[in-house]
Amino acid sequence: MAVRIRLTRLGRKKMPFYRLVVADSEAKRDGKFLDIVGTYDPMQDPAVITINDEKLQDWVGRGALPTTTVKSLLKKAAANK
Repeated sequence: MAVRIRLTRLGRKKMPFYRLVVADSEAKRDGKFLDIVGTYDPMQDPAVITINDEKLQDWVGRGALPTTTVKSLLKKAAANK
């Protein structure tokens, strides 16, 4: 089972809100996930990214790989700290 850290979409039409979740790579985008490690709200100005660093490091230590989009969000979050 390959585990990925990726975005799942919430919110309503034209008002997206995302969760950073740890999920099996074969699960649906908005389907079953293992854990929530953060959120991303692109509708705020500037966009708000919240990350639970402990959970993120735990899952990365277990071998979870972030998607390219999540990698870029993590870089932005690190730059804003």
